[in-house]
Amino acid sequence: MSCWQTIQDYGLRSIGIGERLLPKTDFTLCHQVTLIGSGMLWNIYFGIVALLAGFFLANALAVAKNSGSAWFRKPAEWFIFVFRGSPLFIQFFFGYFLFLSLKKLVPAAAPFTDAWLGALVVLFFNTAAYSAEIFYGALRTVPKGESEAADAYGFSGWKKFRRIIWPTSMRLAWPAYTNEAIFLFHATTLVFFSGFPAWRQEGDALYYASYFAEKTFNPFIPYPILAGYFILLTLIVVGVFGLINKRLNRHLPQEHRRKIRLRLRLIR
Repeated sequence: MSCWQTIQDYGLRSIGIGERLLPKTDFTLCHQVTLIGSGMLWNIYFGIVALLAGFFLANALAVAKNSGSAWFRKPAEWFIFVFRGSPLFIQFFFGYFLFLSLKKLVPAAAPFTDAWLGALVVLFFNTAAYSAEIFYGALRTVPKGESEAADAYGFSGWKKFRRIIWPTSMRLAWPAYTNEAIFLFHATTLVFFSGFPAWRQEGDALYYASYFAEKTFNPFIPYPILAGYFILLTLIVVGVFGLINKRLNRHLPQEHRRKIRLRLRLIR
């Protein structure tokens, strides 16, 4: 079988298109590169959707935590504390069993026991909590002079927040938020190794890498391939967020623009 035929058969297998059965013997490098790359589609899906949805919840939580009213501040503080204080791997387990229990009470909630939705909800809450703490810190460090200047120009309430406070906080938070986005994409590898099962062996990149490592008894080929894919994905994320960072700081002199620096973390 040619490599091109392998790509046609397995390139989209992780989303149910192509061969239904995984290869059992005669694994080639093309098999491993293709199937692990196919699984990356799930990692990209989880990362992009959770990141986009979590961005809005994170901003709401940051504003609530910064509020002077305990009715808004305390729920936001506890939400952030719970999801930042517990391991993501455990959150997947609790989420899965919670959705299973909910399914028994409300049959319409069955899709939440599938990884494509249930695991996505867990990732959404997790990244929202971490991002909220970043945005909250940025809100607290907005220069007082900018707020006073807004008052002098007659800005107040929502207009002041939308035109002055929020854009400034985004500029301050963006480099740290970029690292959160990178870590979120890496964290998607935990989905199919937690409570959420892979349907018909249609898993993510780590799922296929582990499959080949177990079948060939040689982890030194599939795992470096997996690492290569994630390094490429990280470079794309840094590039996209770097462009957004330039857009946010376009009005500042070049020497005063905050640059994105990649800070790797071993654990959450």
